[in-house]
Amino acid sequence: MATFLYKLGRTAFRRRRLVALLWVALLAIAGVGAATAPTATSSSFSIPGTEAQRAFDLLEERFPGAGADGATARVVFKAPEGEKMTDPAHKAVVEETVSALKSGSDQIVQVTDPYTAHAVSQNGSTAYVSVSYKVNAMELTDETRDALKQAGENAQGKGLTVEVGGDALQTMPEQGASEAIGIVLAGFVLVITFGSLVAAGLPLLTAVIGVGIGVSTITALANVLDLGTTTSTLASMIGLAVGIDYALFIVSRYRSELAEGRTKEDAAGRAVGTAGSAVVFAGLTVVIALVGLAVVNIPMLTKMGFAAAGTVVIAVLIALTLIPALLGFAGDKVVSRKQRKGTAKASDKPNGGTRWARFVIRRPLMVLIVGVLGLGAIAVPAASLEMGLPDDGVKPTSTSERRAYDTLSDGFGPGFNGPLLVVVDGDKATADRTVSTIKRLDGWAAVTPATPNKAGDAAMITVVPKDRPSSTATEGLVHDIRDATGDDVLVTGATAMNIDFSQKMNDALVPYLALVVGLAFVLLTLVFRSVLVPLKAALGFLLSVVAALGAVVAVFQWGWLGSLFGVEQTGPIMSMMPIFMVGVVFGLAMDYEVFLVTRMREAYVHGERPGEAIVTGFRHSARVVTAAAVIMIAVFSGFIGMDDQMVKMIGFGLAAAVLFDAFVVRMAIVPAVLALLGHKAWWLPKWLDRILPNVDVEGEGLAGSTDEPGVGKPDLVKV
Repeated sequence: MATFLYKLGRTAFRRRRLVALLWVALLAIAGVGAATAPTATSSSFSIPGTEAQRAFDLLEERFPGAGADGATARVVFKAPEGEKMTDPAHKAVVEETVSALKSGSDQIVQVTDPYTAHAVSQNGSTAYVSVSYKVNAMELTDETRDALKQAGENAQGKGLTVEVGGDALQTMPEQGASEAIGIVLAGFVLVITFGSLVAAGLPLLTAVIGVGIGVSTITALANVLDLGTTTSTLASMIGLAVGIDYALFIVSRYRSELAEGRTKEDAAGRAVGTAGSAVVFAGLTVVIALVGLAVVNIPMLTKMGFAAAGTVVIAVLIALTLIPALLGFAGDKVVSRKQRKGTAKASDKPNGGTRWARFVIRRPLMVLIVGVLGLGAIAVPAASLEMGLPDDGVKPTSTSERRAYDTLSDGFGPGFNGPLLVVVDGDKATADRTVSTIKRLDGWAAVTPATPNKAGDAAMITVVPKDRPSSTATEGLVHDIRDATGDDVLVTGATAMNIDFSQKMNDALVPYLALVVGLAFVLLTLVFRSVLVPLKAALGFLLSVVAALGAVVAVFQWGWLGSLFGVEQTGPIMSMMPIFMVGVVFGLAMDYEVFLVTRMREAYVHGERPGEAIVTGFRHSARVVTAAAVIMIAVFSGFIGMDDQMVKMIGFGLAAAVLFDAFVVRMAIVPAVLALLGHKAWWLPKWLDRILPNVDVEGEGLAGSTDEPGVGKPDLVKV
C-alpha cells in the first residue's frame, strides 16, 4: 500500500493543477446540486419493532388523518393573582386565541377549546389549548411556527401570562456559529504547531472543501433518499474533525521529510506513502464505527451514519490527493520562516514529546496505575446511568417552553406534560375494560373515557401520569399498563416512544460495541501486525468512553458542577449518548492510536529497540497528536455554551472523551503498556503472520522507490 500511495502522492504533486481543478469542479457540482434541489423536509422518525411504533401504525390505519405522530403544542394561560380563567374577559382572550390558531396554518389537525375539553385547572388559575399537527416537528414550516408564537404573543398583552410549549417549537440548533468558532480555534492551534500560516491554512482549507462537498451532496440527495434536515449535522461535525486531522498528519510528515533533505516531490510522495497509509486505516475505523450504527435498526440513525461515513471517505481522498497538490503550490512557504532561513533547531533535539516518553518508559508501572485508577474513579458514576430523552423541563427558565412546562406542572400536576396514549384494537367493550384495568393501577392522575373511531373497531384512551415524563415512576406506569393489558392494547405517545427508544438504544449498545471494536481489532492487527497492540487500543478506548460517561452522569444527572456548565435541571442522560459517543470517539481515538503507534512501529521495524521506538514515535508524532486533540476539544467545547440541553450534553461528553483518550490513554497508558511489554508488544503468531497480507504501513517498500534524479538533494536547508 505504501508504494501505491507514494506514487499517488508524487502524481498529485506533479499534476497539481489538474488535481486541484477536479476537486474544485466536484465542489461546484455538489454546490449547484444543493442549490437547485427541492427544500428538504425531515425524514420520518420511526423505531421499528417497538410497541409505541406499532401503536402509531395502528392509529394511522384506524384513525386516518388524525396526525398520530405529528407535532403538538400547548398554549398555557395563567390568570393574575386572585382571578380565574373562567372570568368572561379572560375566556374571551382564550377563545380568540383558539380561533387565531385554527386559521393560522393548514398543517393543523385540531385545536382544542379548554372550556369544552376540561383543560382548566381545579382552582381555575390555569388553562391550556392543545394544538395537533399533521406532520412532525422537523417538517413544520416557519410560517406555522410563527403563527403559533404570534398567537401566544397577542394573548400575552391582554392581562394574562401566556407561554407556549411542546415539540412544535423544536428546531435544529444553529451549527454555523459553533463551527466557525471551532475553525478559528483550530487555525490558532495550527499556527502555533507549524509556525507557518500556509501550513496551518492547508488543513483548514481542505477540511472545509471536504465538508462542503459532503454536506452539499447530502442536501442535493435529501429528497431522493429521504435523508432529512438533521442528517447533515453529524456529517458536518465528523467531516470537519477528521478532515483537519488527516491533513494535519500528512502536512506534518511532509515537513519532516523535507527536513531530512528530500526533494519536494519525493517528500510529498513519502508523506502520502507513510502518513497516508495511516490515514487510510484510521479512516476505515471511523467508517466502521459510523456504518455500524445500522445495528441499532433505527432508519434515521442509519442514514446519519452512512452520510457521515461518506464525508469521512471524502476527507481521506482529499488528504491523499489534494493535500500533496496544494503542497506543490505552497512551495517553501509550507515550512516556518526559521526553517527557510536555516536557523531552525536540529530536528533530533529532544522536544516535549521526547522528554515525556522518556519519563514514561522510566516509570511505566506508576504511569499505568495512575492513569487507569484516575479514569476508573471518574467512570464510577457511569454505573448509575439512567437513559431517557430530556423534555422541556430541562430547558433554561428563560425559554417559553420551560415556563409553559412549569406552569402546567403547577396547575395540573407534572404528568400533564407527558400524557400516555393507549390504543385499543377492539370494540367499545374491550376499551371500557381497558379503562377499568388502568384505573386499578398506581401512578396515574387522570384516565379519560375511551374515544372510539368511526368504524367502532378501535379506541383511544389518554392516561395522565402523576409524575413528570422523564421520571422512573412514569416509565414504571407504562410497563404496568403493558403488563396488565393484553396484546390488543398498545401504549404510545411521546413519553412511551421515548421509553421504547431508550430501551432499543440500550439493547443495541453491546452488539454495536462488539461489531465496531471487533472489526477495528482485525483492522489494527493488519496495520500493526500485532495482537497485543490492538487489544490495548480497544481496552484503552473503552476506559476513556466509560470515564466520559461517568463525567456526563456526574454533571447532567447528579448535578455536580452543574452551574459551571449551565445545567439548570438534572435528568436522565440522552438515550443516544452512549452509542453516539462510542461511534464518534472511537473513530477519533483510533486516529490518534494509528498515527502515534504507526510511527513507533516504523522505528521498531527499522531496527530500533522497543524503548527507543516509543521515544521516536513521540518525538515525531506527539506534538501533532496533541494539536489534533486540542482542536477537537475546542470544537466540541463550543457546543457546551448552547441553550439546548442535548447539544450541551453532546459537546461536554465528546470533549471529555477526547481529553481522556488523547491525553491519558494515548499519551500515558499506551507508552506505559508498550514499555512494559517490550518486544512482546509486537508479537504475532507465525500462522497469523502468514495469513495476513503485508500492507506496509511503515513504508519499508519505499526504500527503493526514490528513482527520481536528484532525490536526496535538499530543496531546503536541513533542520
